[in-house]
Amino acid sequence: MNTIFTDFINNYGMEILYTIVMAVVGYVGIVLKNLYQKYVNDATKKAVVKTCVQAVEQIYTDLHGQDKFNKVVESASEMLNEKGITITDIELKMLIEAAVGEFNKVFEGKSVTTENVSG
Repeated sequence: MNTIFTDFINNYGMEILYTIVMAVVGYVGIVLKNLYQKYVNDATKKAVVKTCVQAVEQIYTDLHGQDKFNKVVESASEMLNEKGITITDIELKMLIEAAVGEFNKVFEGKSVTTENVSG
C-alpha cells in the first residue's frame, strides 16, 4: 500500500505541486488586480468630479445652487459611464461636496489642508 502512494507521488507530485502553486499565484493576481482597479477607479472618480465642478463653475455662471449641482451630477455621471465606472448617488454627492469645498477654498485664496477640512 505504501508503494502505491510513493509511486503516485513520484509520478504526479510535481504536477500536483505545479497546479497548487499556479492556483495560489492566480488568486493573488486577481486580488491585486481588484485592489489596483479600485484605487484607479477612486482616483478617476475624484478627478472627473473635480473637473466637472470647475467646468460648471466657469461655464454656467447664470446657474445657482441646485441647478449647478444637477449639471455636475449629469456631467460627471456621463463621463464616468463612458469610462465604464459605476458610482453611487451618495458617493457622487460626497465627491461633489468635497470638490466644491476645495474649489471654494482655492477661490478664497486659502490652501486646503486637513486642518481646514476637519475643523
